Parts: sequence; structure tokens; C-alpha cells
Amino acid sequence: MNWSGGKDSALALYHSLQNNAYDVRYLLTSLNDSFRRISMHGVREELLDQQAQQLGIELLKLRLPETTSMEEYQVRMAEILQPLADARITKSIFGDIFLEDLRLYRENQLATVGMQGIFPLWQRPSIELLEEFWDLGFKTIVVSVNGNVLDQSFCGRVLDRDFVSELPANIDPCGENGEFHTFVFEAPYFSQPIDFQKGETVEKTYNFQNAEGEDLTSTYFFTDLLPI
Repeated sequence: MNWSGGKDSALALYHSLQNNAYDVRYLLTSLNDSFRRISMHGVREELLDQQAQQLGIELLKLRLPETTSMEEYQVRMAEILQPLADARITKSIFGDIFLEDLRLYRENQLATVGMQGIFPLWQRPSIELLEEFWDLGFKTIVVSVNGNVLDQSFCGRVLDRDFVSELPANIDPCGENGEFHTFVFEAPYFSQPIDFQKGETVEKTYNFQNAEGEDLTSTYFFTDLLPI
């Protein structure tokens, strides 16, 4: 299970655990090793560990440097996946919803080690997924916001119906285009909620090049969650 700690991977895991065809053996999470936080989400490693302990599923950590090329990422991912494939782990589960190019990329990378991608949420409407998520008893907080499309006020809020109602019309309610990321602190498969306190919200700017070689800048807001 490719586990980000957020709502989409949490709901995809829920469906996978309900499916008797799958035996989920591992959670796999990418971490910024410099800061010991979940990649893109910025959540502390201690809170990730608490999620895994609640689930009772072994957690594998792909530790990455603060800056890494796509080529290096692919090499490191293959290094962690190959032993799983050798141990006859045949499938890798994702919470992706509708990004065709991302799914194709994942499937191509998995094929190099003889594994197959599974996408339990694929092409379901975002708001339908959220309604199911809430009805099942999941709760999640927004920990990272893309400042190019949303302002800081959306960061650090619980993702509920009020949150969705305030989103601009061009923003996917699940943040599927990277508009925001979340941390699940309550779930039907957790024995108890994960306790935390909200810390400060910080702004970070990243410089990068797109596929055409253009220099671009992205701003992100991160709300720190402090383990209790």
C-alpha cells in the first residue's frame, strides 16, 4: 500500500482491506530524510509511525534527500520494490483518482520489477469519495496547500463539508491536482484517534523547471502537527 498518511490512500486502503482478494502486507511511504517528514505533506515521522501502529501493518520508509532528481527517485524506488517483488508481493495499491499520466507512470515503473498497480478509487467522482470518507467515520486535516491556487487560510483546517463549500470552483474537492494534502487522524480501522496539536503554519518557495525547461516558482503553506 502506497501510504501518504492522507485521505486518498486511507480510503484506498479501506477498500483493499475489505477485498478478500488482497492481503496487505506493507505500507510504503516516502520521507524527506533531512527533516524526517512525509514528502509533499510535511507531516512528522512520529505521526506516520502512529498511523502504522494503529493499523498493525509493517511500515517501509523510502528516505529521500531534500532535493532529488526523478532519475534518482526511480532508482531508489526500484531498490525498495525489488525485494518485495522477489518475496512474491505482486501488487502495489494507490489512492489515485483520475490523473491518467500519473497512473501510466506508476504502472510503467512497477512493470520494471514485475509488479502490477491497483487503483481502488479510480475515476470515482471526488465529492462521492469524500461523502463516503465522511460517512465511514474518517477525519482528516489539511496540512499542505499549494499557494499558487489556494490561500493560507485553507491550511490547518479539518477537511469537512464547510471546507469543500469554500473551495474555488476550479479546485478539485479531493485536491487531486496537488492543490492540498491531508493527514488522517481518525479512521474506522484505528482503535483510537491520533492526538496532536496544531503548530505554526509556514510558507516555503520552491524553484524548479518544467518539462519544457522553463524556470518556475511554487509557493506552499505547511501547518505543523505536533505529536502529543
